[in-house]
Amino acid sequence: MTTAPAPNSSGSADTSASPVNPPLYPAWAIILAAAAIAAVGMGLRQVMGLYLKPLSETLGFGREVFALAIAIANIVWGLAAPIMGALSDSYGSGRVVVFGAVMTTAGLLLLYLAQSELHLMVSGVLLGFGVAGSGINAMVGAVARAVAPEVRTRAIAMIGMGSGIGMLIALPYTHLLMAAMGWQSSLLVLAATAAAMLPLAAVVRGKPQEIHGEPAQGLVAALREAFSYPSFWLLNASFFVCGFHVVFYGIHLPAYVADKGFDPSVAVAALTVVGLGNLLGTYLAGEWGRRLPKRYGLSLIYLGRSVVFLGFLALPITPVTIIALSAVLGVLWLSTVPLTSALVATFFGARWMTMLYGFVFLSHQVGSFLGAWLGGYLFDRLNSYDAMWWISVGLGLLAAAVSWPIRERGVRMAGSMATKPLA
Repeated sequence: MTTAPAPNSSGSADTSASPVNPPLYPAWAIILAAAAIAAVGMGLRQVMGLYLKPLSETLGFGREVFALAIAIANIVWGLAAPIMGALSDSYGSGRVVVFGAVMTTAGLLLLYLAQSELHLMVSGVLLGFGVAGSGINAMVGAVARAVAPEVRTRAIAMIGMGSGIGMLIALPYTHLLMAAMGWQSSLLVLAATAAAMLPLAAVVRGKPQEIHGEPAQGLVAALREAFSYPSFWLLNASFFVCGFHVVFYGIHLPAYVADKGFDPSVAVAALTVVGLGNLLGTYLAGEWGRRLPKRYGLSLIYLGRSVVFLGFLALPITPVTIIALSAVLGVLWLSTVPLTSALVATFFGARWMTMLYGFVFLSHQVGSFLGAWLGGYLFDRLNSYDAMWWISVGLGLLAAAVSWPIRERGVRMAGSMATKPLA
């Protein structure tokens, strides 16, 4: 099945930046499949925090051990993201999704069988490879190449919304499985769930074509161009903070809630409203990116996160407070993704977007590693998460500051207009 180029805002077909040969499926099918893959891949990744306390207590390890395993998963995810991106941009996203589904299934099965710290670490490596092949980072290029440039931000936002729906379903789904079967047996069902991504890989398969309106460019030239562009590094710095925030919160919130003496259902409710808020926030970010400067949207998101984390230090902590703060944070959760990924496409075009976004995502995952591991490390030594809340506030302010001066132009345009102010 083929599809014509997407219409532009005036209703006519846009061929300025469309594939030489159309993709195998229509754009709507590719977007839907990519969103479903991200829903499963990101949803399963998000539920790992529910296992922190029961797994650590059953196996007799401190929280730092499992937190380190999840941190390893996140850094492997980041290290693998540019490689998965290069493979996706060269050979198509289908093969990458198959790899991701197999690795996620294997990682969950090993977590089910784990008896030692080594088992947990290896499981973290497998899960990291898994989400690298099935997360949002692996899907952005397939979607960006399937639509016209003026609707890329909206299309990528739909992947983020799919991921949010996945998290929304995965948290209560996993909580009910753990309550009915125990934490260990529930992992078998999650492994079967991960395998459901395999048939969806067929929809996003197909070797990427050269893009009309974008010059032919090799991999090395694309990397050289990106690494010499200052705004690319500012984007990397801000996305580092995003990773630190979301992984610290997602992994450690259930334990934080338990430490306060509240029922585990409070954490599930809090993370569920994060998923609900994320649907709204990702949609709004996609619309913002179509109309307003993306860098300003990023600055506001990171500033808002700092305010939320400050709330955990300044407000009385009750179930209502936790859920309310989580709802606000949800609006700011993955709303960074459509803006960040669309900026990569603005800078460099769609040809090597998955790979170049993968490098930005690596920065995100370095932050994720520190957010997961440092949360466990500081808690085991201070018996409190207060230090992590303060660090999160400070990093949010830093990310807001570095996002503001990003130059929102293509590399060649920025080079030829370096002395002109931004519109």
